[in-house]
Amino acid sequence: MNDLLLWICLLGPVLLAEGLLARYEVMAYGAGWRAPVTALPEGVPYARGAAPDSPPAAYLVYLDGIGKRRVRDTRDGGQLVNAVLAGAPELRVLGQVQPYSPLAAPLADRPVWAWLRRHVGLLLFLHNVMQIFVAADHRYRPLYNRAVGSQTATQLRLAGYRPGSGIPVVLLSYSGGAQVATGAVEALHTQLRCPLLLITLGGFHNGANDVTHAEHVHQLTSASDRIERVGTWIFPQRWRLFRRSGWNRARRAGKITVHRLDPATHLGPHSYISPVGRLPDGRSYLDHTTDTVIALIRAHHRTTTPTNDPMPEGH
Repeated sequence: MNDLLLWICLLGPVLLAEGLLARYEVMAYGAGWRAPVTALPEGVPYARGAAPDSPPAAYLVYLDGIGKRRVRDTRDGGQLVNAVLAGAPELRVLGQVQPYSPLAAPLADRPVWAWLRRHVGLLLFLHNVMQIFVAADHRYRPLYNRAVGSQTATQLRLAGYRPGSGIPVVLLSYSGGAQVATGAVEALHTQLRCPLLLITLGGFHNGANDVTHAEHVHQLTSASDRIERVGTWIFPQRWRLFRRSGWNRARRAGKITVHRLDPATHLGPHSYISPVGRLPDGRSYLDHTTDTVIALIRAHHRTTTPTNDPMPEGH
């Protein structure tokens, strides 16, 4: 009991401070106190995969879950992005967007947070969790959406995307990245005039964002994903009762397709991006997820690009 009280006493002020810091950044963006970061660290390319001098099949932006702390890292060490690049060299892939920073400032590169990462690593995750709830809060959501949507559009331009070119942009989001992906739709549509495809993987989001300008949303999920299921419970806009929410309007319009990746979990050795866990057919969970993502992008590309080529078997 004493230990529990100690943790409550410690975490209470921490959570309060995190809530205030998360709001500060979006307000600093809105007030123009600080300009968003656009340059990447030396040696980090704006995109990998297909060369920018010839039009790629699509640009893919990966928006990671709450483990995202810097330009380079992802929860799985970049294995999902690398697997997509290896399996679909026709794509131009960006993984540097900071979904939990309206100012596009990598969390782990800030001096205070670098110290905290070595001593109190949990705070890094709490910060990003708080950012998800700020992004979902109706008071800050429009500004947060505009901030990260503009950040994504800027990174796409720097990676070679030409507004109005008609090349599809795919937003592949993991967990809380879905809140940011659905919120970025309007800014990307306005600034780049691009066809948009959304793929959510274990998506944790409030369902309030308008995805009218997305051509389609593919929801990759699993019955064993408890974290995504929590999101469908705690956010009323995800309930079918709230028919006017952005998510439910898209559902009624036939824009959302659900794909089951059972028995994958959200985290751990059997997660969607685990290279360790194996399916009965011998593929890893990472392989299964990668194959599904690539197949969805290629199928979408075939339906939006005139071609006389036959559809490959197994797709």
